[in-house]
Amino acid sequence: MNPDSITCLGIGVNYGMVANNLPPPKTVVGLYQKCGIELMRLFDPNPEVSEALRGSNIKVSLGVRNQDIPNLASSPEAATQWVNTNVAPYKDDINFQWITVGNEVIPGQFANDLPQAMQNVHDAITSIGLNNTKVTTSMFMLGLESTYPPSSGAFKSEIVEVMKSVTAFLAKTGAPLMANVYPYFAYKSNPKDVSIDYAMFQTNNPIIDGGLKYFSLFDAMVDSIYAALEKIGARNVPLIIGETGWPSAGSDPYTSKEKAKLYNQNLLNYLNSGKGTPRRPGQVLSVFIFAMFNENLKTPPGEENNFGLFYPDMNPVYPLLQC
Repeated sequence: MNPDSITCLGIGVNYGMVANNLPPPKTVVGLYQKCGIELMRLFDPNPEVSEALRGSNIKVSLGVRNQDIPNLASSPEAATQWVNTNVAPYKDDINFQWITVGNEVIPGQFANDLPQAMQNVHDAITSIGLNNTKVTTSMFMLGLESTYPPSSGAFKSEIVEVMKSVTAFLAKTGAPLMANVYPYFAYKSNPKDVSIDYAMFQTNNPIIDGGLKYFSLFDAMVDSIYAALEKIGARNVPLIIGETGWPSAGSDPYTSKEKAKLYNQNLLNYLNSGKGTPRRPGQVLSVFIFAMFNENLKTPPGEENNFGLFYPDMNPVYPLLQC
């Protein structure tokens, strides 16, 4: 997979920083550019990273910390202050594509505050002229009552109302919903019923759902979210995959460098095909791979420390990108 094919399809990598041994942000930004990685997702604001991103033209998803959501929801002034601190000083030099209000907050304790927080951040963003920067949030598969078969996808009853509010906002502002999709965890939790080939985009025995054929667990998981969106009247809300990946170590026999490389390489090949999912044929996804580096302070120790494409010394964990 050469960098040009990555760039044209909007492949991104999460820049996680739960570590005490990572290279300086300016060096990291240079590595993104050298590898042709077009999108960067940040989970929270970091002034040093923002300074490093000036003039890079990397498309950035900037996260709002989960614990800040209640304050941003209750106070438009707090949202304005957040934007004036973390976005406004850089708005002419950083390509802010998305402001992602929270990570995996639905379901969760901050879910009910989310719609108003998103609205307040949106109002603050547009007030400084960033009309093309979209405000979104990130959900995860735990919010779905059912995922199999994909057409049965539905949100859990306790989050249906908040998802209706969130998706109404997204539809009104033309923003996508971000979803974290990990075939790895689905495979690991049920290896008896989920084949490794199905998790790796390379089965020859598709799962049939109505008239649709599923050759990968990734497709099935994404389409279960689309089905859930359809059931709440949000068919036209597109998705971004905010996280996906496979750890290279930490949980034998499910993890290895070979498995991690195979998953991410086949993911890139799949995205490069432009075929979309069975439920959304031809609709190309923007996808963020998790993550740029192995992060030594992530807990619990084990697989969580081994999702990186690179070691902190910037050597690749396995060959994937041409850098």
